[in-house]
Amino acid sequence: MHSLAQEIQGFSKNRLKKQSTRVTTVTGKKLLERRSDGSEGEAVQVEELQDDSGCGFVEDTSLDLQVGVVRPFLLLASQDAAHDIDTLQRFKVSHVLNVAYGVPNLFPDQMVYRTLQILDLPETDITSHLEECSCFIDQARAQDGVVLVHCNAGVSRSSSIVIGYLMLREGLSFDDAYNQVKLARPSIRPNAGFSQQLQNYKP
Repeated sequence: MHSLAQEIQGFSKNRLKKQSTRVTTVTGKKLLERRSDGSEGEAVQVEELQDDSGCGFVEDTSLDLQVGVVRPFLLLASQDAAHDIDTLQRFKVSHVLNVAYGVPNLFPDQMVYRTLQILDLPETDITSHLEECSCFIDQARAQDGVVLVHCNAGVSRSSSIVIGYLMLREGLSFDDAYNQVKLARPSIRPNAGFSQQLQNYKP
């Protein structure tokens, strides 16, 4: 029976099984790396593999056209829905509240727009925008309009504005407002800073 020390002393790298590693770079290039020992130490041989795929990550090219109906006059969605005229017309959208940063308004001749370029950062004061956004929603409602609130993904900024609207105009608690918005659009996820601000918000 060999001791551990004897096994370590008798170890030889030549007895190891040769391995190769497939690598995908961020540009989508596929490489095959083989390591071998030569007279001058370990060498790495790299071979480029032919592959038709493009990106070095899983690219989601599907459109998010899911629209959350929070109230008959108040909808929540991503910029994909806000940029799809068929979706806007199907939901009878007349007003669009754009709270994304750097996202254009595509149909100014057909929709009434209000744009607030809000950064999706925990330190952004989201509650400072609630009164202006709520007034825009109220104006649309007074005209029997339908407002679509959107940001890039329709997850953090826009959902926080809608939650804040329900707290401000309907007197709901944060939990009740959050749950109602979550029910309408399950993908919502206000960032930690926005959630904390809204929990502390006293309309």
